[in-house]
Amino acid sequence: MPTKRLQIPTTEGRADAFAALPARGERHPGVLLYMDAIGVRPVLEEMARTLSEHGYYVLVPNLYYRHGPAPVIELPAYLTKEIRPAVFAQLMPLIEAHTTERALRDADAFLRFLTTRPEVSPGPVAVIGYCMGAVLAMRTAAAHPDQVAAVAGFHPGPLVTDAPGSPHRQVPKLTAQVHLGLAENDMTPEAISELDQALDAAGVGYTSEVYPGTVHGFTMADTDAFNPSALQRHWDRLLPLLDRTLGRR
Repeated sequence: MPTKRLQIPTTEGRADAFAALPARGERHPGVLLYMDAIGVRPVLEEMARTLSEHGYYVLVPNLYYRHGPAPVIELPAYLTKEIRPAVFAQLMPLIEAHTTERALRDADAFLRFLTTRPEVSPGPVAVIGYCMGAVLAMRTAAAHPDQVAAVAGFHPGPLVTDAPGSPHRQVPKLTAQVHLGLAENDMTPEAISELDQALDAAGVGYTSEVYPGTVHGFTMADTDAFNPSALQRHWDRLLPLLDRTLGRR
């Protein structure tokens, strides 16, 4: 699959990004893929390539671009629970600096860039995300209901909080179809129930399920959270969602 290294203009600079697209030359539906907290790295690029093989142009921006190009910190080839605390001690300042306000400004820029690529076909796009990227995917879909037809989040960060701007309070703005694939330790039963009630009340078409035998990060093959069967379940849920909502125009 062809790939590209790109620079996305934003209100605060230029975000480096990775793009994967089908080999055949016509235009294809666009997918914005939000990274997990660890950042853009080979495992995410490989996932983007896999998705592009199914007929989609996939854009993976570096959300930490304000601090430098990816990888912003030196990352291990394989993340174990023993070294996780030291890695996240370096990542936490980047995560905390990525406020909701910055994320929404970036979302505007990322969608503008994606939808104006010559390889991307006209029409709605999908937004997918992992870990903190799942939260950003939901926020982006709520902020751009006229552009986002599908949103999927896997092992998400907090979707239900007490904050006025909690992602679950943005659900009434959604027009996208939604899939959420949760690890067993991602959300309490009470939080899942509150999120499902918000989605039901808003009339959103959605599926939400806890993937059995999983921990947070289960899609990421470069960590000890990886669960191969759950990764396959993720593809089995994601690909039909994209096909229903975007087709392969």
